[in-house]
Amino acid sequence: MATNTSANSSSGSTGLLQGKVAIVTGASSGIGIGIALELAKAGASVSLAARREEKLQDVKKEIEDVGGKAMFVKTDVTVRQQVKDLIKKTEEEFGPVDILVNNAGIGYITYMKNLHEDAWEKMVDVNCKGVLNGIGAVLPGMMERKRGHIVNISSNAGRAAFPLFAVYTGTKFFVEGVSRSLRMEVKDQGIKVTCIQAGDVISDFGDISFDKEALEAYGDVDENKCMNPEDIGRAIVYAASQPQGVGVNEILIEPTRSPCV
Repeated sequence: MATNTSANSSSGSTGLLQGKVAIVTGASSGIGIGIALELAKAGASVSLAARREEKLQDVKKEIEDVGGKAMFVKTDVTVRQQVKDLIKKTEEEFGPVDILVNNAGIGYITYMKNLHEDAWEKMVDVNCKGVLNGIGAVLPGMMERKRGHIVNISSNAGRAAFPLFAVYTGTKFFVEGVSRSLRMEVKDQGIKVTCIQAGDVISDFGDISFDKEALEAYGDVDENKCMNPEDIGRAIVYAASQPQGVGVNEILIEPTRSPCV
């Protein structure tokens, strides 16, 4: 839910995640860039994953310019083998994955009555199957090492229903349900599962929507009432830097001026 910009980050490492290895999917734009930058600033080695290789190169350089460490792997999260290859290449370069951020997502603003069925399918493929592919690729290693942190980017639409976002909301309810069940399954294996329930963020969300009637009903987004991508990144750093005995299960993060839940 938002508009266009690029993430900017100040230099300097906090060291909270020094020595950790993190993967961020959907790292070529918007929230993904903000997450990757904040993880790198906290000292993590960050593996960037997305389909747009040129964009990934730009993000890698941006991280390196502020003193961080990054690599990238061109990845379509809907293709299971590509996600497995992402984990393998990351671990060959940086070592075992400590943090997986399932951030890749897609959202179309549509009326259900207008039957944009191809859009429905794309949202399910990326937002649901993509998350499962990430979990499936990283979980065996985390179970073996008895440590790890899976962070799933949900939405305030994972807590409440919104008009014009019926299928998107459904995919985020899916993410919430999977996360809660997985959390209970792996709690004795040293693995944490966190859901980040993000409200409006300045990003390219919705720009690909093509339902003119729905877009007109949705209206323009006031960027002054949106968060920056880095705000989501800092929330993840907070969750990932807690002691092993402390699990941050959910973070609902919304703009002060436009709470929805």
